[in-house]
Amino acid sequence: MLLWNRRSRIFLWTIFALAVTTVFVAPIATVALAGFAGRWTGPLPSELGLGRFEKALSGDDLASLTVSLQTALVSSGIALMLGTWAALSVREVPSWFRRIIDAVFHLPIAIPSVAIGLGLLTAFNERPFLLGGTKWIVIVAHTALVLAFAFSAVSAALERLDPAYRQVAESLGAGSARVLRTVTLPLLTPALGAAAGLAIALSMGELGATVMVYPATWRTLPVTIFGLSDRGQVFSAAASTTLLLLVTLLALLLVGKLRGKAALR
Repeated sequence: MLLWNRRSRIFLWTIFALAVTTVFVAPIATVALAGFAGRWTGPLPSELGLGRFEKALSGDDLASLTVSLQTALVSSGIALMLGTWAALSVREVPSWFRRIIDAVFHLPIAIPSVAIGLGLLTAFNERPFLLGGTKWIVIVAHTALVLAFAFSAVSAALERLDPAYRQVAESLGAGSARVLRTVTLPLLTPALGAAAGLAIALSMGELGATVMVYPATWRTLPVTIFGLSDRGQVFSAAASTTLLLLVTLLALLLVGKLRGKAALR
């Protein structure tokens, strides 16, 4: 619907702002305030302080934050490589086969993540593929869950990529490997950066599959937050959640900066 008058546009933007504030801004602001609160018995928190953030940045909580960051970076890197390789490999195959591959890659996000965790725990709990009780089963679970987004982002970028670039490079004598390295991958840099950022964000917040497979020595921060809230330590959980949001945002900003530098080159 087209809105031609100023009053209608103001009304639409007001509704949009209220929706965004209610759904996104208010919950995040509430969590952040709860992290500073000593008590919250009225409309606003009281006894504000940094004690819970100091606790969240020490001991087991800090270890969980480090584990989450390591898991996100490793699983996102693996998913990006596998997703890019798969997208490049299927672009020349028949369309029916491409649809099958697309369905296979999206299967992990089409079913509950708890099912993925239980499946991995069952499949990799015996030799010679014994990953249960190690950090690698957590990384495999996260990789499986974010792989679809890496594959989709690169596949969509390849669909929009003008084949003339590759054809010109090949006509000048460049081999397939050189075309990939000097033409295709540089043109895919924005899509690769977007896929990496999305994979990191999703991995940092993943809980369902992680709860099923994580060992005591490799506990991510969402699992720690779930444990705190389950024990009634809501304010401590809020402080850890706020730190999780900040670290995820910083990681995304870093990925965006690296993507910008790569695009300039």
